[in-house]
Amino acid sequence: MNKKLPALGLATVLALAGCGGNLESDDSGSAAAAYPERAVTMLIGQDAGGSTDLIGRALADPASADLKQPITVQNRPGANGAVAAKELAAAKPDGYTIMVFVGSLAYITPLAVPADQAVDINNYEVVTGISQDDYVLIANPKTGFKDVQGIVAAKRPIKYATTGVGTGSQLTSSLLFAQAGVDATAVPFNGGAPALTAVLGGQVDVAAVQLGEAKEQIEAGKAVPIVTFAEKRPTYMPDTPTAAEAGYKVPVQQSRAVVAPKGTPEEVVDRLRTAFQKSFGEQAYKDFNTQRLLTPNEVDGATLLQQWNGSLQTYKDLVAEHKINLSGK
Repeated sequence: MNKKLPALGLATVLALAGCGGNLESDDSGSAAAAYPERAVTMLIGQDAGGSTDLIGRALADPASADLKQPITVQNRPGANGAVAAKELAAAKPDGYTIMVFVGSLAYITPLAVPADQAVDINNYEVVTGISQDDYVLIANPKTGFKDVQGIVAAKRPIKYATTGVGTGSQLTSSLLFAQAGVDATAVPFNGGAPALTAVLGGQVDVAAVQLGEAKEQIEAGKAVPIVTFAEKRPTYMPDTPTAAEAGYKVPVQQSRAVVAPKGTPEEVVDRLRTAFQKSFGEQAYKDFNTQRLLTPNEVDGATLLQQWNGSLQTYKDLVAEHKINLSGK
């Protein structure tokens, strides 16, 4: 009997090795299967009350109901979302910290900041795309501007507000005025609301802001729409031409996605995606999109990465072609 004990011990070790090879991975799988067991934190890299914040909150409630755990929204504004993105990258990849990531941080900001400050969307797990929205160039009625030709014909320096360095607002205006040969100076603000206020108050001549932010002021006659930067005329602004129709190549849109830290288990990513698909299907959320003039872009992670990486290359080529400096320096 004593001679058989060592053999029995070896057999036990071999059996354990063959059962999964790694007890720790079994624990990880069990944790993923039980997910979620507590509240999930959703980081927003923009101020409370802005478009990204409102979108995140509109998604959170229906998704929380599906997960049967609360999703708590926490704002971490700064650097077009880079502050929140860096916090997310350092978080444990267990699905309990996620983020609403703005596309401009992935495909425009890298063209405006040093390489070591750029955020790479490929270093995260994309749960799902959310939606897209278009930019519109608006003018203060007192300028008399009604179209791009009018701005060109004015033959004077133009001041334009942007929502910050490395944003779609900055890129759209920079590309448009470079192609039109307009002497234009950017005046950066921290978000769409102050940029819009600057136009209404006459501090600047024009600004490119998101359609949902400008809609009310346009309808009230306090802001004049010059062009949209959509691929085709939005159904909710059928009388406003696109930049392409005016003869300029400015294919810039804002896009958003839900992302998690790199290495988050596939089962957890899939569970989160299922929860957000529940949000997408809710009528209240669909109505929210309509009211905010948002176009659904509820694609999977692989498709989203293809879109955003493609946009980065497109914008990089356009900035180089027109010798545009987005750094603000």
